Amino acid sequence: MQKPPQSTDFALKETSPNIGAGSITGDKLSCTYDLVEQMQYLYVRVVKAKDLPGKDVSGSCDPYVEVKLGNYKGVTKHFEKKSNPEWNQVFAFSKDRIQASILEAVVKDKDFVVDDFMGRVIFELNDIPKRIPPDSPLAPQWYRLDDRKGVRVRGELMLAVWMGTQADEAFPDAWHSDAATDLLPTDKSRYPEVFVKVVYGNQALRTRISQSKSINPMWNEDLMFVAAEPFEEPLFLTVEDRVGSGKDEVLGKCVIALQNVQRRLDHKPVNTRWFNLEKHAIVDGEQKKEIKFASRIHLRVCLDGGYHVLDESTHYSSDLRPTAKQLWKPSIGILELGVISAVGLMPMKAKDSRGTTDAYCVAKYGQKWVRTRTIVDSFTPKWNEQYTWEVFDPCTVISIGVFDNGHIHGGDKGGKDSRIGKVRIRLSTLEADRVYTHSYPLLVLHPSGVKKMGEIQLAVRFTCSSLVNMLHMYSHPLLPKMHYIHPLSVIQLDSLRHQAMQIVSMRLNRAEPPLRKEVVEYMLDVDSHMWSMRRSKANFFRIMGVLSGVIAVGKWLDQICNWKNPLTTILIHVLFIILVLYPELILPTIFLYLFLIGIWNFRWRRRHPPHMDTRLSHADAAHPDERDEEFDTFPTSRPSDIVRMRYDRLRSIAGRVQTVVGDMATQGERFQSLLSWRDPRATTLFVTFCLIAAIVLYVTPFQVVSLLTGIYVLRHPRFRHKLPSAPLNFFRRLPARSDSML
Repeated sequence: MQKPPQSTDFALKETSPNIGAGSITGDKLSCTYDLVEQMQYLYVRVVKAKDLPGKDVSGSCDPYVEVKLGNYKGVTKHFEKKSNPEWNQVFAFSKDRIQASILEAVVKDKDFVVDDFMGRVIFELNDIPKRIPPDSPLAPQWYRLDDRKGVRVRGELMLAVWMGTQADEAFPDAWHSDAATDLLPTDKSRYPEVFVKVVYGNQALRTRISQSKSINPMWNEDLMFVAAEPFEEPLFLTVEDRVGSGKDEVLGKCVIALQNVQRRLDHKPVNTRWFNLEKHAIVDGEQKKEIKFASRIHLRVCLDGGYHVLDESTHYSSDLRPTAKQLWKPSIGILELGVISAVGLMPMKAKDSRGTTDAYCVAKYGQKWVRTRTIVDSFTPKWNEQYTWEVFDPCTVISIGVFDNGHIHGGDKGGKDSRIGKVRIRLSTLEADRVYTHSYPLLVLHPSGVKKMGEIQLAVRFTCSSLVNMLHMYSHPLLPKMHYIHPLSVIQLDSLRHQAMQIVSMRLNRAEPPLRKEVVEYMLDVDSHMWSMRRSKANFFRIMGVLSGVIAVGKWLDQICNWKNPLTTILIHVLFIILVLYPELILPTIFLYLFLIGIWNFRWRRRHPPHMDTRLSHADAAHPDERDEEFDTFPTSRPSDIVRMRYDRLRSIAGRVQTVVGDMATQGERFQSLLSWRDPRATTLFVTFCLIAAIVLYVTPFQVVSLLTGIYVLRHPRFRHKLPSAPLNFFRRLPARSDSML
């Protein structure tokens, strides 16, 4: 009779614990405790004390030592009436459960009511040495006692503190810290689902629910906020338990003042710290502390000055420097802007039964915002104001906007400053030390179409202090190095940019005169990431414009191969043969050709700074419904039938994009199937061809192969036929995985 198979649950299983049996670490053989996993402990040996002051009426004391590490506490035995006691006791704290950044050894006098404080010794955990047997034991040292204010008091304590493992000789006789239940959920019959919520100002982020659903949760997540000096508001942390759908229980709170937070300038990690969590409860209608200490939370908090805080789009950013001023490099020049006047402004509001405009200008470059005075009731205002900025990077953009003041003469407080138009000038398109005086059109896109609201006359001069330094900037990374060493995700960048915009808007709204929120949002292009059919079409035609050069080269090669111009084709044959016979001329020829193209195009270079282009933006050809969709709120405020129509239109566009992406995937999978044996006959043919090609190419000089291939490609149309070539037919017959999709 066949023996039934043993159940998997009762079978012998082989494990792979992280043990060091037989391993050699450096020059030490791990022989003690090498059949178990290593566990790290913090050891404190309390040896003795001397010259302790008397606390009793008789002038004596009953001393003992209390070793405190976060939520854990170890106590030695006490001696009666002894000022020079000897304990020689060892305490071991598990490193996995350490919840503090400092270790305290407190000497106390035993009393009937309250034990008297005699002095203490404090250690930073980062400064404690490590010991690995068979290293010699650390010798105890005398430490002077301090009071709670850090002032020296009478008495000394002999201690030895080190980090070790359970292989340490002191481990068997040591007092071990017990597991402490730090988080105290109300319902102890369930596993807590704990997360951390962090609030700074009007910014709020939260972690995921801890994967270890226990009273000792772990997250290991980074949360980033935008903070601006002076740091007026603290950082609020709450540890919460998800007890039900939409119901969270606060297990502890922590408040961190940013003035005391460590600042970081590079990618080196900052020291971690344990912070106390306090629990609050509503008692008699007031918010009072229910318990002083609820738990501790392990954090790495720092003010990171190595990143650049993006408050505008990276495509036309005006500043690329890191936040910390210590990392700023010297300026490379000066930018001067003269806001002269505006002409032909449209009436923006009605006053006394007639149209009027109260115009002012705002310019933004880097962290410096400037605002001109408001010219009241004028369609041709003249400001004649000049401003200056230091330039640290030539590949930046200055933005100038014109607005109508809706709050002049104590007007409607609920009104807004209407936008008249905006101009962007990229500094890298300007010649150094030249004054550009141009009148820029002020264009604004309305739901009814693009409108010219007038013209603004500007004078711009970029003065370069060092041409070598400016040219050297072109070899530097665009953003600070922290963006490349520890890059941020696209979602993080968008969130941080939104936070930075809100902070800038609130700060400028408190300025005098104030810059309203709508002005700041227009200058920073807050809605540039929103969906727009017009922008999508414009970007598509921009891509086609970039590819037009490649397409033109392809058409030119096709004409060469088809002998449309026999003389040109013959010259190309001669050039090709020369390059094959002298391959060292290939790269020089390519770079010489690019040089000649650049010199030829120098004649048609732009003589004026670029401005807003309605044709490039597809603003003049946009359908009215597309413009209405672009100006729709988020979420939408349009009727359901219009939303349904736009959704169906978006689905049809997405369907075409889906088809193109699927075709690209099909071509890639055909390349993979060449060697995957999905089609055995096709792979056999390809492998056989590879073997024959390897032998032929091994015995045939490469120049001969290149020459024959080029002549075959450039052959006369008489030797061509209109059917696809055999390699192309073979590739198109290869299988893809599209037939396996649902």
